[in-house]
Amino acid sequence: MTPLREWYRGRRVFVTGHTGFKGSWLVAWLCDAGAVVTGYALAPEAGAASLYELAGIANGITSVIADLTDAAALSAALEAAQPDIVIHMAAQSLVRRSYRQPVETLATNVIGTALLLEAVRTVPSIKAIVVVTSDKCYENDGSGTAYTETHAMGGHDLYSASKGCAELVTAAYRRSFLAGIGVSVATARAGNVIGGGDWAEDRLIPDLMLTAAKGGVTELRNPAATRPWQFVLEPLRGYLMLAKAQIEHGQQFADGWNFGPDPRDAVPVREIARRMRATWDRVRVSESPIKPELHEAETLVLDCNKARTQLGWIPALALDDALRMTVDWYRAYSAEAGSVGALVARQLREYDKAVQRTGGT
Repeated sequence: MTPLREWYRGRRVFVTGHTGFKGSWLVAWLCDAGAVVTGYALAPEAGAASLYELAGIANGITSVIADLTDAAALSAALEAAQPDIVIHMAAQSLVRRSYRQPVETLATNVIGTALLLEAVRTVPSIKAIVVVTSDKCYENDGSGTAYTETHAMGGHDLYSASKGCAELVTAAYRRSFLAGIGVSVATARAGNVIGGGDWAEDRLIPDLMLTAAKGGVTELRNPAATRPWQFVLEPLRGYLMLAKAQIEHGQQFADGWNFGPDPRDAVPVREIARRMRATWDRVRVSESPIKPELHEAETLVLDCNKARTQLGWIPALALDDALRMTVDWYRAYSAEAGSVGALVARQLREYDKAVQRTGGT
């Protein structure tokens, strides 16, 4: 067991968004470490594949299925859980969906965050909160500059703007209320996560993997777009390290933090597809001749020096290893869909070994 896992044994952690892709991996990690977990989220979408359901993530936790914007239900769940730590991941997380559902996106990502922070004020057990936003919270000027935590908030589309707003709301609650009652509040901005069990619409890796499994061809919507790709457990470890640092050092770590890969691993979509084909020859792609109808930033890169130097967090996996583990997961799932829980546990162990090789926690 890594030192970080050992630290979380017996800790009471409240996770919003626990039924989603990243939330399911986080809860699996926490349960494996022996934490006492309460999850709060909507149910997985009906009729869609769900890592939460397939891996039995609900087993061994208290799962509250409710809307983030239901203030009474949220307050009651926090009061019942009496957590030490809150990790807030519940969100409308898809850019293209934000064009179809702009008001719903703002309600969940901005008002939902405010309601959570308001509810925290009445639960004295809580000492640390990590609010997970997105690398898209920054005002992207198209220059290709790697964004630091001091860059201006912004966003061309409603999803990105909602994440910038969530950052501002969190900072205001920190200064106005929470710091004064001894609650440390940090925000975390991660790059594009990849890994097994993601079946979300309009995402590159699920499209590539599911189409490959069926023997089809994936059309790349924006092949030149460059993103900071990282394995799903990389930012999750960052969130857990950040919460631990807040418990141990308080307001010193109550700030915004970037969690992204080595800058060399920020590559275009077409390069991701090429490398995945090298790992699994069933991956086949074509490039769309039509310019995307909705705005998408061409380049997005994070500067994560702050997390490396002040928190001690460094990525444990190079991009090729992250892609290999992702392909391995989907290939294994295609061959043995009935053992998803064991597959998740196996990759948690593999990732732990990678962390230990880097000297991390």
